[in-house]
Amino acid sequence: MRWEYIDRSRVKFHHLWTMNPDGTGQMVYFGNMHPGTVMIDAKPIPGTNNVVASFSPGHGKKEHEGFITVVDPSNGPDDRSMAKSISGKDMFRDPYPLSMDGFIVANQQSIGVLDGKGKAYKLYDMPSEWSKKGAWLHEPRPMRPRSRERLKPTLTNRAFGSGMVTLEDVYIGRNMKGIERGDIKKLLILEALPKPVNFSGTQEPVSKGGTFTLVRILGTVPVDPDGSASMILPALRSLFFVALDENNMSVKRMQSFMSVQPGERLSCVGCHEERGKTPRRIGRPSAMLRMPNRIEPIEGVPEVIDFPRDIQPLLDKHCVTCHGTEKTARGGPLAGGVLLDGGRERIYSHSYSTLNDLRQFIDGRDALGNRAPRTIGSSASPIIQKFTDKHYDVKATADEQQLVRLWVEVGAPYPGTLASLGTGMLRGVKSHKALAEVLEKRCASCHIKKGASGDRINMDKAINLTDPEKSLALLMPLATSAGGIDMLSKTEKDGQGKRKPIVVFKDKNDPDYKVLLELVEKSKAAMDRIKRFDMPGFRPNVHYLREMKVYGILPKDFDIEKDPVDPYELDQRYWRSLWHKPVGR
Repeated sequence: MRWEYIDRSRVKFHHLWTMNPDGTGQMVYFGNMHPGTVMIDAKPIPGTNNVVASFSPGHGKKEHEGFITVVDPSNGPDDRSMAKSISGKDMFRDPYPLSMDGFIVANQQSIGVLDGKGKAYKLYDMPSEWSKKGAWLHEPRPMRPRSRERLKPTLTNRAFGSGMVTLEDVYIGRNMKGIERGDIKKLLILEALPKPVNFSGTQEPVSKGGTFTLVRILGTVPVDPDGSASMILPALRSLFFVALDENNMSVKRMQSFMSVQPGERLSCVGCHEERGKTPRRIGRPSAMLRMPNRIEPIEGVPEVIDFPRDIQPLLDKHCVTCHGTEKTARGGPLAGGVLLDGGRERIYSHSYSTLNDLRQFIDGRDALGNRAPRTIGSSASPIIQKFTDKHYDVKATADEQQLVRLWVEVGAPYPGTLASLGTGMLRGVKSHKALAEVLEKRCASCHIKKGASGDRINMDKAINLTDPEKSLALLMPLATSAGGIDMLSKTEKDGQGKRKPIVVFKDKNDPDYKVLLELVEKSKAAMDRIKRFDMPGFRPNVHYLREMKVYGILPKDFDIEKDPVDPYELDQRYWRSLWHKPVGR
Protein backbone atom coordinates (compact mmCIF):
# COMPACT_ATOMS: atom_id res chain seq x y z
CA MET A 1 0.00 0.00 0.00
CA ARG A 2 1.24 3.48 -0.86
CA TRP A 3 0.07 6.50 1.08
CA GLU A 4 0.17 9.64 -1.07
CA TYR A 5 0.99 13.10 0.25
CA ILE A 6 2.19 14.90 -2.89
CA ASP A 7 -0.37 17.68 -3.52
CA ARG A 8 -3.21 15.31 -2.71
CA SER A 9 -5.45 14.49 0.22
CA ARG A 10 -3.61 12.61 2.94
CA VAL A 11 -6.82 10.83 3.94
CA LYS A 12 -8.17 9.70 0.55
CA PHE A 13 -5.39 8.03 -1.44
CA HIS A 14 -4.05 4.71 -0.11
CA HIS A 15 -3.79 2.42 -3.09
CA LEU A 16 -1.90 -0.63 -4.37
CA TRP A 17 1.53 -0.48 -6.03
CA THR A 18 4.07 -3.06 -7.16
CA MET A 19 7.82 -3.19 -7.60
CA ASN A 20 10.50 -5.78 -8.12
CA PRO A 21 12.38 -7.15 -5.09
CA ASP A 22 15.32 -4.86 -5.92
CA GLY A 23 13.05 -1.78 -5.94
CA THR A 24 12.96 -1.34 -9.72
CA GLY A 25 9.81 -1.04 -11.80
CA GLN A 26 7.75 0.87 -9.27
CA MET A 27 4.27 1.03 -10.73
CA VAL A 28 0.67 1.58 -9.75
CA TYR A 29 -1.25 -1.71 -9.49
CA PHE A 30 -4.76 -0.53 -8.68
CA GLY A 31 -6.71 2.43 -7.36
CA ASN A 32 -4.43 5.43 -7.83
CA MET A 33 -7.33 7.37 -9.37
CA HIS A 34 -9.91 6.28 -6.81
CA PRO A 35 -10.06 8.14 -3.47
CA GLY A 36 -11.77 7.12 -0.28
CA THR A 37 -10.53 3.57 0.40
CA VAL A 38 -7.45 2.21 2.16
CA MET A 39 -6.32 -0.72 0.00
CA ILE A 40 -3.99 -2.73 2.19
CA ASP A 41 -2.57 -6.14 3.11
CA ALA A 42 -2.66 -7.36 -0.51
CA LYS A 43 -1.40 -10.86 -1.28
CA PRO A 44 -1.26 -12.86 -4.54
CA ILE A 45 -3.88 -15.58 -4.97
CA PRO A 46 -2.15 -18.88 -5.85
CA GLY A 47 -2.58 -20.03 -9.44
CA THR A 48 -3.96 -16.68 -10.66
CA ASN A 49 -2.84 -13.17 -11.60
CA ASN A 50 -5.23 -11.72 -9.01
CA VAL A 51 -4.65 -10.43 -5.50
CA VAL A 52 -6.83 -10.24 -2.42
CA ALA A 53 -6.75 -7.18 -0.18
CA SER A 54 -8.60 -5.47 2.62
CA PHE A 55 -10.49 -2.44 1.26
CA SER A 56 -10.87 -0.45 4.46
CA PRO A 57 -13.45 2.34 3.99
CA GLY A 58 -12.74 6.05 4.37
CA HIS A 59 -9.44 6.80 6.03
CA GLY A 60 -9.29 3.19 7.23
CA LYS A 61 -10.73 1.30 10.18
CA LYS A 62 -8.83 -0.09 13.15
CA GLU A 63 -6.18 -2.63 12.26
CA HIS A 64 -6.98 -2.44 8.53
CA GLU A 65 -10.44 -3.93 8.99
CA GLY A 66 -12.30 -3.77 5.69
CA PHE A 67 -14.18 -5.53 2.92
CA ILE A 68 -12.26 -8.53 1.61
CA THR A 69 -11.79 -7.73 -2.07
CA VAL A 70 -10.36 -9.62 -5.05
CA VAL A 71 -8.60 -7.41 -7.61
CA ASP A 72 -8.15 -8.59 -11.22
CA PRO A 73 -5.52 -6.35 -12.92
CA SER A 74 -6.26 -7.49 -16.48
CA ASN A 75 -8.16 -4.28 -17.35
CA GLY A 76 -5.50 -2.00 -15.91
CA PRO A 77 -5.33 -0.09 -12.64
CA ASP A 78 -8.41 2.11 -13.01
CA ASP A 79 -11.37 -0.18 -13.78
CA ARG A 80 -13.35 -0.28 -10.55
CA SER A 81 -15.48 -3.19 -11.78
CA MET A 82 -12.39 -5.41 -11.57
CA ALA A 83 -12.31 -5.06 -7.78
CA LYS A 84 -15.01 -7.33 -6.34
CA SER A 85 -15.85 -7.57 -2.66
CA ILE A 86 -16.49 -11.12 -1.50
CA SER A 87 -17.34 -10.35 2.13
CA GLY A 88 -20.52 -8.38 1.48
CA LYS A 89 -21.32 -5.96 4.29
CA ASP A 90 -19.09 -7.81 6.75
CA MET A 91 -15.58 -6.57 7.46
CA PHE A 92 -12.52 -8.64 8.32
CA ARG A 93 -8.78 -8.07 8.41
CA ASP A 94 -5.53 -9.67 7.25
CA PRO A 95 -6.83 -11.90 4.41
CA TYR A 96 -4.60 -14.83 3.48
CA PRO A 97 -5.49 -16.51 0.16
CA LEU A 98 -5.42 -20.29 -0.20
CA SER A 99 -7.16 -20.22 -3.59
CA MET A 100 -9.90 -18.27 -5.38
CA ASP A 101 -12.34 -20.18 -3.19
CA GLY A 102 -10.69 -19.93 0.21
CA PHE A 103 -9.40 -17.00 2.27
CA ILE A 104 -8.32 -17.16 5.89
CA VAL A 105 -9.46 -13.97 7.67
CA ALA A 106 -9.53 -12.54 11.17
CA ASN A 107 -11.59 -10.10 13.14
CA GLN A 108 -10.97 -8.85 16.62
CA GLN A 109 -11.83 -12.07 18.44
CA SER A 110 -12.06 -14.89 15.90
CA ILE A 111 -10.41 -16.54 12.89
CA GLY A 112 -12.36 -17.99 10.01
CA VAL A 113 -12.43 -18.83 6.31
CA LEU A 114 -14.37 -17.12 3.53
CA ASP A 115 -15.21 -19.06 0.39
CA GLY A 116 -15.30 -17.45 -3.04
CA LYS A 117 -18.96 -16.48 -2.59
CA GLY A 118 -18.40 -14.82 0.78
CA LYS A 119 -19.80 -17.55 3.02
CA ALA A 120 -17.96 -17.48 6.35
CA TYR A 121 -16.84 -20.52 8.36
CA LYS A 122 -15.56 -19.87 11.85
CA LEU A 123 -12.42 -21.76 12.86
CA TYR A 124 -11.51 -20.29 16.22
CA ASP A 125 -12.89 -18.02 18.95
CA MET A 126 -10.52 -16.32 21.36
CA PRO A 127 -11.24 -17.14 25.04
CA SER A 128 -13.35 -14.41 26.64
CA GLU A 129 -10.82 -13.89 29.44
CA TRP A 130 -8.21 -12.93 26.81
CA SER A 131 -10.62 -10.54 25.18
CA LYS A 132 -11.39 -8.88 28.52
CA LYS A 133 -7.69 -8.21 28.92
CA GLY A 134 -7.60 -6.38 25.57
CA ALA A 135 -6.14 -9.11 23.36
CA TRP A 136 -6.91 -9.06 19.61
CA LEU A 137 -6.32 -11.59 16.86
CA HIS A 138 -4.13 -10.75 13.86
CA GLU A 139 -2.43 -12.15 10.76
CA PRO A 140 -3.70 -15.76 10.48
CA ARG A 141 -1.39 -18.07 8.50
CA PRO A 142 -1.64 -21.68 7.32
CA MET A 143 1.04 -23.86 8.93
CA ARG A 144 2.11 -25.73 5.81
CA PRO A 145 5.09 -25.84 3.45
CA ARG A 146 4.89 -23.81 0.29
CA SER A 147 7.08 -23.21 -2.74
CA ARG A 148 9.59 -20.41 -2.48
CA GLU A 149 8.93 -17.36 -4.61
CA ARG A 150 10.67 -17.23 -7.97
CA LEU A 151 14.01 -15.44 -7.71
CA LYS A 152 14.45 -12.46 -10.00
CA PRO A 153 17.88 -11.13 -10.96
CA THR A 154 18.59 -7.55 -9.92
CA LEU A 155 18.31 -4.81 -12.51
CA THR A 156 20.30 -2.33 -10.45
CA ASN A 157 23.94 -1.36 -10.48
CA ARG A 158 25.06 0.14 -7.20
CA ALA A 159 28.13 1.62 -8.86
CA PHE A 160 25.79 4.26 -10.35
CA GLY A 161 24.34 7.19 -8.44
CA SER A 162 21.52 7.68 -10.90
CA GLY A 163 19.03 6.06 -13.24
CA MET A 164 17.66 6.96 -16.65
CA VAL A 165 14.04 7.84 -17.48
CA THR A 166 12.64 8.20 -21.01
CA LEU A 167 9.30 9.84 -21.71
CA GLU A 168 7.77 8.89 -25.06
CA ASP A 169 5.30 11.77 -25.49
CA VAL A 170 4.32 14.29 -22.82
CA TYR A 171 1.11 15.09 -24.72
CA ILE A 172 -0.33 11.59 -24.28
CA GLY A 173 -2.48 11.25 -21.16
CA ARG A 174 -5.73 11.79 -19.35
CA ASN A 175 -7.24 15.18 -18.56
CA MET A 176 -5.00 16.93 -21.09
CA LYS A 177 -7.67 18.94 -22.92
CA GLY A 178 -6.49 22.39 -23.92
CA ILE A 179 -2.81 21.53 -24.32
CA GLU A 180 -1.60 22.09 -27.86
CA ARG A 181 1.36 20.19 -29.25
CA GLY A 182 4.38 22.42 -28.79
CA ASP A 183 3.06 24.09 -25.60
CA ILE A 184 5.41 22.19 -23.29
CA LYS A 185 9.08 23.15 -23.50
CA LYS A 186 10.67 21.62 -20.40
CA LEU A 187 10.08 19.63 -17.23
CA LEU A 188 10.73 21.12 -13.80
CA ILE A 189 12.08 18.36 -11.55
CA LEU A 190 11.25 18.56 -7.86
CA GLU A 191 12.15 16.40 -4.86
CA ALA A 192 9.84 15.77 -1.90
CA LEU A 193 12.06 15.89 1.17
CA PRO A 194 11.72 13.34 3.98
CA LYS A 195 10.65 14.46 7.45
CA PRO A 196 13.03 13.41 10.23
CA VAL A 197 10.20 13.60 12.78
CA ASN A 198 6.47 14.34 12.70
CA PHE A 199 4.34 16.01 15.36
CA SER A 200 0.84 15.96 13.87
CA GLY A 201 -1.29 14.80 10.97
CA THR A 202 -1.89 18.36 9.83
CA GLN A 203 0.04 20.76 7.60
CA GLU A 204 1.05 23.37 10.18
CA PRO A 205 3.45 25.06 10.01
CA VAL A 206 4.62 23.86 6.58
CA SER A 207 1.51 25.34 4.96
CA LYS A 208 -1.94 26.59 5.80
CA GLY A 209 -4.09 23.79 4.42
CA GLY A 210 -1.82 22.91 1.49
CA THR A 211 1.38 20.90 1.21
CA PHE A 212 2.64 18.62 4.00
CA THR A 213 6.23 18.35 2.86
CA LEU A 214 9.01 20.66 1.84
CA VAL A 215 10.15 20.40 -1.75
CA ARG A 216 13.65 20.82 -3.15
CA ILE A 217 14.22 22.33 -6.60
CA LEU A 218 16.58 20.21 -8.70
CA GLY A 219 16.25 22.01 -12.06
CA THR A 220 14.88 21.39 -15.53
CA VAL A 221 15.30 19.14 -18.57
CA PRO A 222 14.13 20.00 -22.11
CA VAL A 223 11.17 18.45 -23.89
CA ASP A 224 11.71 17.86 -27.61
CA PRO A 225 9.23 19.18 -30.20
CA ASP A 226 7.82 15.65 -30.60
CA GLY A 227 6.99 15.60 -26.86
CA SER A 228 9.76 13.20 -25.85
CA ALA A 229 12.34 13.64 -23.11
CA SER A 230 15.20 11.57 -21.76
CA MET A 231 16.92 12.36 -18.49
CA ILE A 232 19.40 11.20 -15.88
CA LEU A 233 17.81 11.34 -12.41
CA PRO A 234 19.39 10.88 -8.98
CA ALA A 235 18.67 7.42 -7.57
CA LEU A 236 16.56 6.68 -4.51
CA ARG A 237 14.85 10.08 -4.28
CA SER A 238 11.14 10.96 -4.26
CA LEU A 239 10.80 12.97 -7.48
CA PHE A 240 7.95 14.56 -9.39
CA PHE A 241 7.56 16.84 -12.40
CA VAL A 242 5.86 20.02 -13.57
CA ALA A 243 5.49 20.54 -17.33
CA LEU A 244 6.40 24.15 -18.19
CA ASP A 245 5.62 26.32 -21.22
CA GLU A 246 7.88 28.80 -23.04
CA ASN A 247 7.34 31.33 -20.24
CA ASN A 248 8.23 28.75 -17.56
CA MET A 249 4.60 28.66 -16.40
CA SER A 250 2.98 25.41 -15.28
CA VAL A 251 0.98 23.49 -17.87
CA LYS A 252 0.45 20.15 -16.15
CA ARG A 253 1.55 18.89 -12.75
CA MET A 254 2.37 15.41 -11.49
CA GLN A 255 0.55 14.87 -8.18
CA SER A 256 2.38 11.76 -7.10
CA PHE A 257 6.04 10.78 -6.97
CA MET A 258 8.42 8.31 -8.54
CA SER A 259 11.96 7.12 -7.98
CA VAL A 260 14.63 5.19 -9.82
CA GLN A 261 17.13 2.68 -8.51
CA PRO A 262 20.88 2.97 -9.18
CA GLY A 263 21.49 2.02 -12.81
CA GLU A 264 17.77 1.50 -13.55
CA ARG A 265 16.36 2.35 -16.98
CA LEU A 266 12.70 3.31 -16.87
CA SER A 267 10.27 4.59 -19.46
CA CYS A 268 6.73 5.95 -19.56
CA VAL A 269 4.27 6.50 -22.38
CA GLY A 270 3.12 10.00 -21.48
CA CYS A 271 1.92 12.44 -18.83
CA HIS A 272 -0.79 10.84 -16.64
CA GLU A 273 -1.24 8.25 -19.38
CA GLU A 274 -3.70 5.38 -19.07
CA ARG A 275 -1.53 2.52 -17.82
CA GLY A 276 -3.52 -0.06 -19.78
CA LYS A 277 -2.43 1.42 -23.12
CA THR A 278 0.74 0.74 -25.08
CA PRO A 279 3.02 3.27 -26.85
CA ARG A 280 1.41 4.81 -29.95
CA ARG A 281 4.41 6.22 -31.78
CA ILE A 282 5.73 4.79 -35.01
CA GLY A 283 9.48 5.17 -34.91
CA ARG A 284 11.75 6.20 -32.09
CA PRO A 285 11.21 9.38 -30.04
CA SER A 286 13.82 12.02 -30.88
CA ALA A 287 15.01 12.12 -27.25
CA MET A 288 16.15 8.50 -27.62
CA LEU A 289 18.40 9.38 -30.56
CA ARG A 290 20.84 11.30 -28.36
CA MET A 291 22.39 11.13 -24.93
CA PRO A 292 19.90 11.69 -22.07
CA ASN A 293 19.85 15.15 -20.52
CA ARG A 294 21.29 15.88 -17.13
CA ILE A 295 19.26 18.20 -14.90
CA GLU A 296 20.08 21.86 -15.50
CA PRO A 297 20.12 23.70 -12.14
CA ILE A 298 18.25 27.01 -11.84
CA GLU A 299 20.68 29.74 -10.91
CA GLY A 300 19.94 32.31 -8.25
CA VAL A 301 17.17 30.36 -6.49
CA PRO A 302 17.52 28.54 -3.14
CA GLU A 303 17.10 24.77 -3.32
CA VAL A 304 14.41 25.03 -0.63
CA ILE A 305 12.46 28.29 -0.57
CA ASP A 306 11.65 29.93 2.77
CA PHE A 307 8.75 32.44 2.77
CA PRO A 308 9.98 34.83 5.50
CA ARG A 309 13.56 34.74 4.21
CA ASP A 310 12.98 34.74 0.43
CA ILE A 311 9.45 35.94 -0.40
CA GLN A 312 8.66 38.49 2.32
CA PRO A 313 11.52 40.80 1.23
CA LEU A 314 9.90 40.97 -2.21
CA LEU A 315 6.56 41.89 -0.63
CA ASP A 316 8.31 44.52 1.48
CA LYS A 317 9.95 45.95 -1.64
CA HIS A 318 6.99 45.92 -4.01
CA CYS A 319 3.76 45.58 -2.01
CA VAL A 320 3.67 46.96 1.52
CA THR A 321 3.78 50.58 0.36
CA CYS A 322 0.07 50.10 -0.41
CA HIS A 323 -0.65 46.92 1.53
CA GLY A 324 1.09 47.54 4.86
CA THR A 325 0.22 49.20 8.13
CA GLU A 326 2.97 51.78 7.53
CA LYS A 327 0.67 53.35 4.94
CA THR A 328 -1.34 54.87 7.77
CA ALA A 329 1.61 57.13 8.56
CA ARG A 330 0.63 59.00 5.41
CA GLY A 331 -3.01 59.05 6.44
CA GLY A 332 -4.16 56.66 3.73
CA PRO A 333 -6.31 53.51 3.91
CA LEU A 334 -4.97 49.99 3.57
CA ALA A 335 -5.40 49.27 -0.16
CA GLY A 336 -8.18 46.77 -0.71
CA GLY A 337 -8.04 45.82 2.96
CA VAL A 338 -5.15 43.52 1.96
CA LEU A 339 -2.35 43.27 4.55
CA LEU A 340 1.01 42.03 3.23
CA ASP A 341 3.50 43.07 5.87
CA GLY A 342 5.47 40.38 7.69
CA GLY A 343 3.95 40.82 11.14
CA ARG A 344 3.74 37.48 12.93
CA GLU A 345 0.49 35.74 13.70
CA ARG A 346 0.46 32.83 16.15
CA ILE A 347 1.60 30.36 13.42
CA TYR A 348 2.19 32.27 10.18
CA SER A 349 2.65 35.89 9.12
CA HIS A 350 -0.05 38.35 8.08
CA SER A 351 1.19 38.27 4.49
CA TYR A 352 1.28 34.47 4.20
CA SER A 353 -2.19 34.11 5.71
CA THR A 354 -3.56 36.86 3.46
CA LEU A 355 -2.14 35.33 0.28
CA ASN A 356 -3.47 31.92 1.36
CA ASP A 357 -6.93 33.10 2.36
CA LEU A 358 -7.38 35.18 -0.82
CA ARG A 359 -6.19 32.18 -2.88
CA GLN A 360 -3.40 34.13 -4.51
CA PHE A 361 -1.53 30.86 -5.00
CA ILE A 362 -3.21 27.68 -6.20
CA ASP A 363 -1.59 24.58 -4.76
CA GLY A 364 -2.62 20.96 -4.29
CA ARG A 365 -4.71 21.99 -1.28
CA ASP A 366 -4.94 18.51 0.24
CA ALA A 367 -7.54 17.50 -2.38
CA LEU A 368 -7.86 15.27 -5.47
CA GLY A 369 -5.21 14.63 -8.12
CA ASN A 370 -4.73 14.87 -11.90
CA ARG A 371 -6.04 18.42 -12.18
CA ALA A 372 -6.90 19.86 -15.57
CA PRO A 373 -4.12 21.75 -17.40
CA ARG A 374 -3.21 25.19 -16.06
CA THR A 375 -5.53 24.88 -13.04
CA ILE A 376 -2.79 24.39 -10.48
CA GLY A 377 0.58 26.05 -9.92
CA SER A 378 1.93 29.24 -11.45
CA SER A 379 -0.49 29.43 -14.41
CA ALA A 380 -3.47 29.46 -12.06
CA SER A 381 -2.03 31.70 -9.32
CA PRO A 382 -3.00 35.41 -9.32
CA ILE A 383 0.10 36.37 -7.32
CA ILE A 384 2.25 35.76 -10.41
CA GLN A 385 0.53 38.62 -12.26
CA LYS A 386 0.91 40.90 -9.24
CA PHE A 387 4.67 40.86 -9.81
CA THR A 388 4.42 42.12 -13.39
CA ASP A 389 4.00 45.67 -14.63
CA LYS A 390 0.30 44.90 -15.11
CA HIS A 391 -0.26 45.54 -11.40
CA TYR A 392 0.02 49.30 -10.79
CA ASP A 393 3.65 50.40 -10.42
CA VAL A 394 5.17 47.03 -9.53
CA LYS A 395 8.38 46.45 -11.47
CA ALA A 396 9.82 43.18 -10.23
CA THR A 397 12.97 41.90 -11.90
CA ALA A 398 13.02 38.69 -13.92
CA ASP A 399 14.89 36.96 -11.07
CA GLU A 400 12.27 38.11 -8.53
CA GLN A 401 9.43 36.89 -10.75
CA GLN A 402 11.19 33.54 -11.13
CA LEU A 403 11.57 33.17 -7.37
CA VAL A 404 7.85 33.80 -6.75
CA ARG A 405 6.90 31.46 -9.59
CA LEU A 406 9.05 28.63 -8.26
CA TRP A 407 7.79 29.18 -4.71
CA VAL A 408 4.28 28.51 -6.02
CA GLU A 409 5.46 25.43 -7.95
CA VAL A 410 6.95 23.84 -4.82
CA GLY A 411 3.62 24.13 -3.00
CA ALA A 412 3.94 27.67 -1.52
CA PRO A 413 5.34 26.53 1.86
CA TYR A 414 5.86 28.87 4.81
CA PRO A 415 9.12 27.57 6.39
CA GLY A 416 12.20 26.49 4.50
CA THR A 417 13.29 24.03 7.18
CA LEU A 418 11.65 20.98 8.70
CA ALA A 419 13.18 22.05 12.01
CA SER A 420 10.13 24.33 12.20
CA LEU A 421 7.92 21.32 12.99
CA GLY A 422 6.50 21.27 16.49
CA THR A 423 7.87 24.69 17.43
CA GLY A 424 6.88 28.36 17.67
CA MET A 425 3.10 27.96 17.52
CA LEU A 426 0.82 29.62 20.06
CA ARG A 427 -2.44 27.85 20.72
CA GLY A 428 -4.36 31.09 20.36
CA VAL A 429 -5.18 34.21 22.28
CA LYS A 430 -5.86 33.12 25.84
CA SER A 431 -9.28 33.79 27.30
CA HIS A 432 -9.22 36.76 29.61
CA LYS A 433 -12.11 38.31 31.51
CA ALA A 434 -11.04 41.86 30.64
CA LEU A 435 -10.75 40.90 26.93
CA ALA A 436 -14.22 39.40 26.93
CA GLU A 437 -15.62 42.54 28.50
CA VAL A 438 -13.96 44.79 25.89
CA LEU A 439 -15.17 42.66 22.99
CA GLU A 440 -18.71 42.62 24.37
CA LYS A 441 -18.78 46.34 25.09
CA ARG A 442 -16.94 47.75 22.08
CA CYS A 443 -17.06 45.15 19.30
CA ALA A 444 -20.05 42.84 19.68
CA SER A 445 -22.60 44.99 17.88
CA CYS A 446 -20.76 44.50 14.58
CA HIS A 447 -18.64 41.41 14.96
CA ILE A 448 -19.92 38.96 17.52
CA LYS A 449 -23.63 38.97 18.27
CA LYS A 450 -25.81 36.65 16.22
CA GLY A 451 -27.46 38.46 13.35
CA ALA A 452 -25.13 41.45 13.52
CA SER A 453 -23.66 42.74 10.28
CA GLY A 454 -19.92 42.68 9.62
CA ASP A 455 -17.36 39.90 9.85
CA ARG A 456 -16.54 37.95 12.94
CA ILE A 457 -13.17 38.77 14.44
CA ASN A 458 -10.33 36.56 13.25
CA MET A 459 -7.95 36.89 16.19
CA ASP A 460 -5.07 35.35 14.21
CA LYS A 461 -5.15 38.20 11.73
CA ALA A 462 -6.17 40.77 14.32
CA ILE A 463 -2.97 40.63 16.35
CA ASN A 464 0.61 41.40 15.36
CA LEU A 465 3.16 39.52 17.44
CA THR A 466 6.06 41.41 15.87
CA ASP A 467 4.81 44.93 16.64
CA PRO A 468 1.69 44.84 18.90
CA GLU A 469 0.66 48.46 18.13
CA LYS A 470 0.29 47.48 14.46
CA SER A 471 -2.33 44.84 15.31
CA LEU A 472 -5.49 45.24 13.23
CA ALA A 473 -7.50 44.73 16.42
CA LEU A 474 -6.02 48.06 17.53
CA LEU A 475 -5.64 49.91 14.23
CA MET A 476 -9.03 49.22 12.67
CA PRO A 477 -11.18 50.65 15.48
CA LEU A 478 -8.75 53.54 16.09
CA ALA A 479 -9.40 57.00 14.64
CA THR A 480 -7.18 57.83 11.66
CA SER A 481 -6.17 61.05 13.43
CA ALA A 482 -4.58 58.83 16.09
CA GLY A 483 -2.86 56.56 13.54
CA GLY A 484 -5.67 54.11 12.88
CA ILE A 485 -6.65 52.49 9.55
CA ASP A 486 -9.79 53.57 7.72
CA MET A 487 -11.08 50.12 6.75
CA LEU A 488 -14.12 49.48 8.94
CA SER A 489 -17.15 48.47 6.90
CA LYS A 490 -19.66 50.11 9.30
CA THR A 491 -20.29 53.85 8.88
CA GLU A 492 -22.40 56.54 10.49
CA LYS A 493 -23.59 60.01 9.42
CA ASP A 494 -21.71 63.07 10.56
CA GLY A 495 -23.21 66.55 11.23
CA GLN A 496 -23.43 67.34 7.49
CA GLY A 497 -25.17 64.09 6.65
CA LYS A 498 -22.03 62.54 5.16
CA ARG A 499 -21.07 59.01 6.05
CA LYS A 500 -17.86 58.34 7.95
CA PRO A 501 -16.29 55.25 9.54
CA ILE A 502 -17.39 54.44 13.06
CA VAL A 503 -14.58 55.30 15.46
CA VAL A 504 -14.37 52.95 18.44
CA PHE A 505 -11.20 54.35 19.97
CA LYS A 506 -10.68 58.11 19.55
CA ASP A 507 -7.10 57.85 20.74
CA LYS A 508 -4.65 55.46 22.37
CA ASN A 509 -5.55 56.63 25.86
CA ASP A 510 -8.87 54.81 25.74
CA PRO A 511 -8.81 52.30 28.65
CA ASP A 512 -10.18 49.53 26.46
CA TYR A 513 -7.53 50.19 23.83
CA LYS A 514 -4.93 49.74 26.56
CA VAL A 515 -6.50 46.41 27.63
CA LEU A 516 -6.25 45.06 24.09
CA LEU A 517 -2.70 46.31 23.68
CA GLU A 518 -1.64 44.66 26.93
CA LEU A 519 -3.15 41.36 25.78
CA VAL A 520 -1.26 41.43 22.48
CA GLU A 521 1.97 42.38 24.25
CA LYS A 522 1.58 39.37 26.54
CA SER A 523 1.08 37.12 23.50
CA LYS A 524 4.17 38.63 21.89
CA ALA A 525 6.15 37.95 25.05
CA ALA A 526 5.00 34.31 24.91
CA MET A 527 6.09 34.03 21.26
CA ASP A 528 9.44 35.64 22.09
CA ARG A 529 9.95 32.91 24.71
CA ILE A 530 9.08 29.90 22.58
CA LYS A 531 10.40 31.32 19.27
CA ARG A 532 9.86 29.97 15.82
CA PHE A 533 12.14 29.35 12.86
CA ASP A 534 12.02 32.94 11.52
CA MET A 535 13.11 34.52 14.83
CA PRO A 536 16.63 35.19 16.11
CA GLY A 537 17.68 32.59 18.66
CA PHE A 538 15.30 29.93 17.30
CA ARG A 539 16.03 26.41 18.51
CA PRO A 540 14.47 23.25 17.01
CA ASN A 541 12.21 21.00 19.05
CA VAL A 542 14.22 18.76 21.41
CA HIS A 543 12.64 15.66 19.84
CA TYR A 544 13.81 16.78 16.40
CA LEU A 545 17.33 17.20 17.76
CA ARG A 546 17.15 13.88 19.60
CA GLU A 547 16.25 12.08 16.36
CA MET A 548 19.12 13.81 14.58
CA LYS A 549 21.44 12.28 17.19
CA VAL A 550 19.85 8.87 16.64
CA TYR A 551 20.41 9.19 12.86
CA GLY A 552 24.04 10.19 13.43
CA ILE A 553 23.56 13.65 11.94
CA LEU A 554 24.46 15.24 15.27
CA PRO A 555 27.29 13.82 17.39
CA LYS A 556 26.45 11.65 20.38
CA ASP A 557 27.80 14.25 22.81
CA PHE A 558 25.63 17.05 21.34
CA ASP A 559 23.68 18.82 24.10
CA ILE A 560 20.16 19.20 22.73
CA GLU A 561 19.36 21.87 25.32
CA LYS A 562 22.40 24.13 24.88
CA ASP A 563 24.72 23.48 21.94
CA PRO A 564 24.34 25.90 18.99
CA VAL A 565 22.67 24.62 15.84
CA ASP A 566 21.85 25.99 12.38
CA PRO A 567 18.45 24.46 11.48
CA TYR A 568 18.84 25.05 7.74
CA GLU A 569 22.27 23.46 7.59
CA LEU A 570 21.12 20.59 9.81
CA ASP A 571 18.16 19.92 7.52
CA GLN A 572 20.49 19.68 4.53
CA ARG A 573 22.83 17.31 6.35
CA TYR A 574 19.87 15.09 7.17
CA TRP A 575 18.42 14.65 3.71
CA ARG A 576 21.84 14.51 2.07
CA SER A 577 22.73 11.66 4.44
CA LEU A 578 20.02 9.59 2.76
CA TRP A 579 21.42 10.04 -0.74
CA HIS A 580 22.76 6.94 -2.42
CA LYS A 581 26.54 6.77 -2.51
CA PRO A 582 27.78 4.77 -5.51
CA VAL A 583 29.55 1.58 -4.48
CA GLY A 584 33.16 1.24 -5.55
CA ARG A 585 33.50 4.84 -6.75
